[in-house]
Amino acid sequence: MSENYNSSKIKIFALNSNKPLAEKIAAAVDVPLGKTSVDRFSDGEIRINIEESIRGDEIFIIQSTSAPVNDNLMELLIMIDALRRASAATINVVIPYYGYARQDRKARSREPITAKLVADMVEKAGADRAIMLDLHAAQIQGFFDIPVDHLMGAPLLADYFLTQGLDKDAVVVSPDHGGVTRARKLAEFLKAPIAIIDKRRPRANVAEIMNIIGSVDGKRCILIDDMIDTAGTITLAAQALMDAGAIEVYASATHPVLSGPAIERIEKSPIKQLVVTDSIQLPEEKQIDKLVQVSVGPLIGDAIKRIHENKPVSPLFTTRFRRK
Repeated sequence: MSENYNSSKIKIFALNSNKPLAEKIAAAVDVPLGKTSVDRFSDGEIRINIEESIRGDEIFIIQSTSAPVNDNLMELLIMIDALRRASAATINVVIPYYGYARQDRKARSREPITAKLVADMVEKAGADRAIMLDLHAAQIQGFFDIPVDHLMGAPLLADYFLTQGLDKDAVVVSPDHGGVTRARKLAEFLKAPIAIIDKRRPRANVAEIMNIIGSVDGKRCILIDDMIDTAGTITLAAQALMDAGAIEVYASATHPVLSGPAIERIEKSPIKQLVVTDSIQLPEEKQIDKLVQVSVGPLIGDAIKRIHENKPVSPLFTTRFRRK
C-alpha cells in the first residue's frame, strides 16, 4: 500500500449489488474493503452492521441500484444512515448503475419523476457526493443538490476496440437520435465517422426501426448505447445495419441490464460481439460467448483517488482510459 493511502482516512465499503467490482475498485485505490455485514432479519428487513470505526473518515460506498433495484436502493440508504450516525467525515456514494434513471421526466399526465425521487432520498439520507457512470440522461445530475461526478464508459469501450484492431473501416452507430453525443464521443476515440438509426418507439420496450442516416455499406458497424435492457432496440438495429450492407456489427453499452428475452435475442441476432462494462454484476447464465466485459474498476478507482486528493476528475473524460 502506498504511503499516501496508508496514512489517509479513506475507506471503501461494498454492499451486495456488485462485490466483484467493489474489490477491483479497492485494488485500484490500494486500500482494503471495509468490514461490514449486510443481511436480513427474519421478517425480511435489511440489517447492516459496520464492523470497524469510521469516525472522521472519508467513506466511499460502492452500490449499483440494479435488480433487485428496490433491495439494493434500500441497502444504500440504510448504509448512508449508518455511516452518518457513526460520525463519518464525508459520505461518497459510488453508483455505477443508477436505477430508475429512465423515469427522468413526465412523458404523460400523472407520471412520477422517480429519478428525482431517488436523488432526494440519497441526499436526505446523508450523502455528501455522488459518483456515477453514464447516466441515462445527463440532466439527472441536476436532480442532486450535492456534487455529482459523472464518469463515462466510452474511453474504456474505445480502448477495447482499438486494442482488438476493430477501428479499421469502422463506423460508430447511434441506435437513436438521443444517443448521438455518446456515439460521437466513441467515434472521436476511434477516428471513425458516425451514423444514426432513426426509430420510433410505439410503447415501452418496443422499438421500430425506420431508416439509417449515414453510410454503413461495406463497413464494420459499432453500435453504442448507455444500456441494453431487453435488447429489442439493439438487435433490430443490428439487423437493419446488415440489411444495409454492413460487413460486421458489434454492439457496446456501459450497462448490461439484459432483462427478459435479452440474452435469447442477442444469441439469435447478427451481433458478432456485445462489449459491456461490469457496472452490473451478471449471473453466469447471462455470460454468453458473444459477451465481452471490460472493468470500470480502474476508472472509478482513479476517480476516487482524484476526489480524495482534491484533483480534477475531468481528465478521465477526455483521454482514452487504458484497461488494466
